[in-house]
Amino acid sequence: MIKIFKTFGGYVEINEPQKSCWINVTNPTSGEINQLRIDYGLPTDLINDILDQDERPRIEFDDDWTLIILRIPVEVRNNGVPFHTIPLGIFITRSFTLTLCLQDNEVLPIRQPSPFRDQYKEITDSINFILRLFLRSGNLYLRFLKQINQMTSMIEQDLEKSIKNKELNKLLKMEKCLVYFITSIKANEIVLAKLRNSKKITTQINEDLLEDAFIENKQAREMAQIYSDIQSGMMDAFASVISNNLNVVMKQLTLISIILMIPTLIASMFGMNVPNFMEDSLWAMPSIILGSLILSILGVILFRRRQWL
Repeated sequence: MIKIFKTFGGYVEINEPQKSCWINVTNPTSGEINQLRIDYGLPTDLINDILDQDERPRIEFDDDWTLIILRIPVEVRNNGVPFHTIPLGIFITRSFTLTLCLQDNEVLPIRQPSPFRDQYKEITDSINFILRLFLRSGNLYLRFLKQINQMTSMIEQDLEKSIKNKELNKLLKMEKCLVYFITSIKANEIVLAKLRNSKKITTQINEDLLEDAFIENKQAREMAQIYSDIQSGMMDAFASVISNNLNVVMKQLTLISIILMIPTLIASMFGMNVPNFMEDSLWAMPSIILGSLILSILGVILFRRRQWL
C-alpha cells in the first residue's frame, strides 16, 4: 500500500507527489514495486535490500539520494516466536522522502503513521523526522521487552511444576526474541552515531531529539541484555528442575511398586502348590489378606517417617 502525505506529520493525505512530501509504503505488491522503481526512481537493488527480512541497518549516501535502514520490532502471532525485527528503509531525495517496510508495523502504521504528538503539525525536516523514527522504535523495543518479561514470568510458574520440555521450548523462543532485539538495537545505534557524525548531513540536527533517541536505544539494549543473561541462567536452572521433578516422580513410583509388592509376595508364598499349616483353615484367606494389609501399612508408615513418600 502506498500513501502520500503533504508533510511528515502524516495528517494531510494527497493524491500526487509534490515538493517535500512524504511517501509511506507498506507491504508493496509487485505492481507497487514497479511503480517505486519507475515513478519514484528507487534503484531495484535498494528496494530488494529493504524488503529483505535479514537486511542489516546501514546508511548510504549518493549524489542524488540518501538511504537509511534501521530495524524495528514487530509482533508475530503465527510462528511461535512472539516478536522479531524487520528492516525499515528511509529513502531521501531533494523532492520527497519515502519510507518502505515489508509489513505493517507500529513505528509507522499505514493508517495513522504520524510520529509526532502535536496535532496537525507540518514538519518538513527529514533528518529530525528520522530521529523521531529511531526514538519511536526505541520506545517500541522497551514496550515489547516488558511483554517478554511478563511472558517469561508466566513460563517460570509452569516450569516449577513441569517434567516436560514444552515450557523450556517456550523459554527458548523468548531467548530468540531477545537475541533479535539485541543485535538490531546495536546496529541501530551504529547508524545513529554515523548519522550524527556524518559531514554530508547539512540540516541542523535537533541535539535534544538525538540524545533522546540514543538514550531510548541504549536503555532498550541494556534491558534486552539483562533479560537475556537472566534467561540463559534460568534455562540451565530449570533444566535441572525438570530433571529433579522427574527423579521425584520416579522415586514415588518405585515406592508405590514396593508397597504393592508386599501383598503380591505374601499371596505368591501361600498360593504355591505345596503343603502349609493353613490349607485346611477357614481363617486362612482373611488372615493372609489382613497380614498383607498390615505389612503394607507398616511400609507406608516407614516411608512416611523417612519422608520418602
